[in-house]
Amino acid sequence: MTDSETQEATAVATPPYASDALAEETVDAVVIGGGAAGLNGALILARSRRSVVVIDSGSPRNAPAEGVHGFIVFDGTPPSEILRRGREQVRQYGGRVVFGEVVSAESAAPSADGDLRFTVTLADGRRITARRVLVATGLTDVLPQVPGLAEHWGHSVVHCPYCHGWEVRDEPIGILATGEASIGHAYLFRQLTEDLTYFTHGTDLDEDSRARFAARGIRVIDTPVTEVVNDEDGALAGVRLADGQVVARRVVAVAAPMQARTQGLEGLGLPVQDLPKGRGFASGTAGTTEVPGVWVAGNVTDLVAQVGASAAAGALAGADINRMLAIADTDAALQEIAGGSPREATG
Repeated sequence: MTDSETQEATAVATPPYASDALAEETVDAVVIGGGAAGLNGALILARSRRSVVVIDSGSPRNAPAEGVHGFIVFDGTPPSEILRRGREQVRQYGGRVVFGEVVSAESAAPSADGDLRFTVTLADGRRITARRVLVATGLTDVLPQVPGLAEHWGHSVVHCPYCHGWEVRDEPIGILATGEASIGHAYLFRQLTEDLTYFTHGTDLDEDSRARFAARGIRVIDTPVTEVVNDEDGALAGVRLADGQVVARRVVAVAAPMQARTQGLEGLGLPVQDLPKGRGFASGTAGTTEVPGVWVAGNVTDLVAQVGASAAAGALAGADINRMLAIADTDAALQEIAGGSPREATG
């Protein structure tokens, strides 16, 4: 299975919903991504009486999960329900949510008064022009190429002890190592179960870590894993090793590398950075970027953010976009009074 096939295997579409019409006029902001970060950013903008359109591809990272956890008030709520409420609330204040896939986003010619403009094109050819852009496309998890692993993703194959840990407590858990990050992963899952096995799966494990694992009762197996084994009901029952042995496990935890969803956004010229757990867009305070007029929020820049943190990041970015638009509006008003020499574009 290739990386792209693995990513596709982990992607689950949200239930279909009615899509709003794409605005024909220039809007204050277009939000690319309809998850927690994007919808909360749009909510802040819409409540500030900004015209805002959310472009939602309909395949959030957490769609396979039964519930969102670690998010006060919403703990245990299905991801699809949180998104449904979010779309309703954005629309309540005049925002639009459009189902579609962005294939290109790029700077356009500025307005007559010098304000920034961006053009976003969807897969079906529709286009929208916006003054500012918030990128909140999220990420994909690149799972190890082990047969049977992807089919259990989000259920018996998990990545986050805070998102799924309580639900798998006291189960026989296996850590399928992907690199150094898996060592810390093991300590966190050891908090949740006394029956933990660490499969090095071709990665290095130094003697100090082996000693620390032994002190915590974590079993280490160096023989590579070749496949995930199911029971007769299709539930995860264990992993098969290269020597044919099957090690019984009910849960497999994987610290999978994470990759920001950047497809179709190349035209924006956003800088990308390598992070300890993957690759994402570089950002500053409130999601600002090196590209004037473009902000990023959520997992596309903060790979380890849970739903609550992503929503908060979207709110900060939305407020900052509104602030910069207010400055641009004031500059334009002053220019009109003064009789109007072109001004420099405001970020």
